[in-house]
Amino acid sequence: MESVSVSLHVVMFLSVILSLTFVDGAIPTTLDGPFKPVTVTLDKSFRGHAVDLPDTDPRVQRPVKGWQPEQIKVSLSTNYDSVWISWITGEFQIGDDVKPLDPESVASVVRYGMLRFPLTHRAMGHSLVYSQLYPFQGLRNYTSGIIHHVRLSGLKPDTLYFYQCGDPSIPAMSDVYYFRTMPVSCPWSYPARIGVVGDLGLTYNTTSTIGHLMRNDPDLVLLVGDASYANLYLTNGTGADCYSCSFPNSPIHETYQPRWDYWGRYMQRLVSKVPIMMIEGNHEIEEQVGKQTFAAYSARFAFPSEESGSSSTFYYSFNAGGIHFVMLGGYTNYNKSGDQYRWLQKNLAKVDRNVTPWLVATWHPPWYSTYAAHYREAECMRVAMEELLYKYGVDIVFNGHVHAYERSNRVYNYSLDPCGPVHIAIGDGGNREKMAITHADEPGNCPKPSTTPDKFMGGFCAFNFTSGPAAGRFCWDRQPDYSAYRESSFGHGILEVKNETHALWTWYRNQDAYGTTGDVVYIVRQPDRCPVEPEGTPGYNRRG
Repeated sequence: MESVSVSLHVVMFLSVILSLTFVDGAIPTTLDGPFKPVTVTLDKSFRGHAVDLPDTDPRVQRPVKGWQPEQIKVSLSTNYDSVWISWITGEFQIGDDVKPLDPESVASVVRYGMLRFPLTHRAMGHSLVYSQLYPFQGLRNYTSGIIHHVRLSGLKPDTLYFYQCGDPSIPAMSDVYYFRTMPVSCPWSYPARIGVVGDLGLTYNTTSTIGHLMRNDPDLVLLVGDASYANLYLTNGTGADCYSCSFPNSPIHETYQPRWDYWGRYMQRLVSKVPIMMIEGNHEIEEQVGKQTFAAYSARFAFPSEESGSSSTFYYSFNAGGIHFVMLGGYTNYNKSGDQYRWLQKNLAKVDRNVTPWLVATWHPPWYSTYAAHYREAECMRVAMEELLYKYGVDIVFNGHVHAYERSNRVYNYSLDPCGPVHIAIGDGGNREKMAITHADEPGNCPKPSTTPDKFMGGFCAFNFTSGPAAGRFCWDRQPDYSAYRESSFGHGILEVKNETHALWTWYRNQDAYGTTGDVVYIVRQPDRCPVEPEGTPGYNRRG
């Protein structure tokens, strides 16, 4: 045991030295901040190719026959020793009179192992079918294929596994795919590269984003909400860049659910090999009969909700090496009296920063975006939750929603704070809605406070600032001090945690050549300066 301990300390030492070698180069670190605000603007006509892939594109057409699996994806459970495999069998139906398939008619089986052949392990799971129904004559209803979710357990850390899914009794099994488990949770063990994307859609821009992301070879992908944008369509398949502008008289906000199937087929090239962790966005609301919402989101993805003590698909947590992720819901009750807040309190109190030094939070609508689009829309969520996240020392926050890129300085309650998290809004995945290009601090662009609350969540919490350079006003008259870098462009991000204190964040633009960076910074934790002590445990520092 003594030799193992010595080896681990050597690994930790080398990791620190390697990271500091990188930091000594030209890449800035948050220790150099707070940074002077920077705005990089593009021509207002730039949109890349934000046109949806048509249903005739081979990449979105059904690639299998009969009951063979399609739309295969991997997602994580709470720790390295377990993952979820999901897929769909059978064809969806859309029309006036649809009859759901029987989910019990096809088994949910995964064969897996550390060798491609033979696959020595077997796991079984559960299946379901969801429907999107409308109570208005002339609107087309939808019912999905059979959606399967199987949890594999007893896995080894940082290990390549091969798998095959389907029903061997038909037989209808998939090809053999593979995935790699997450590293063990400890201060010197991390996924090499974590991809972060938001507001993807399924446009030619999306294909560029995913192509660039795949070339960066991520070990894990975070999707910070808004996947298929099926709700930019009527049920007859007619779409528009702006639903409310084009279809103002629609009796209910319609969707064209086959866009979800197109999205799943296109994304299989990535997510059948690389785990994807999704959190809901506003485009997943998708209201239907009985005011039911989020049916496609909750059915199509597997979430480690139960494993992380959550009773909802809207919020959950998981570990990836020495990182603890909390995925939060911006479109469910986030008030201090609600279930999500109570769950978050318990979850954060259990985090041991000596095991998972990094704490990353993700939800869809940003708190610190300075763009006019969605400006201060999630203020009620910020008022309810920011103090709790600050208390437990969240290091990084990822959001989407605003179709542009923005990185903050360390901030808390709109003030520069060396112990506050870095907020990164990365809703620039490429969807067909217009790119955000105007800033709330520019003359004539400050929204009226009454227009800012989220229509789905309601509430009003966005008042004029009471202190600082913007005191007495609703918007700043220049780029706020807490905004370090902002740019209107499509792209994706890569997070590379080097050790327990240093993480490299890189944002890549779609229009750049591979390997060219748009924004790059080392995010540095300072546990000695910003200690976190759990209640009732004086002198114990969970941040390491």
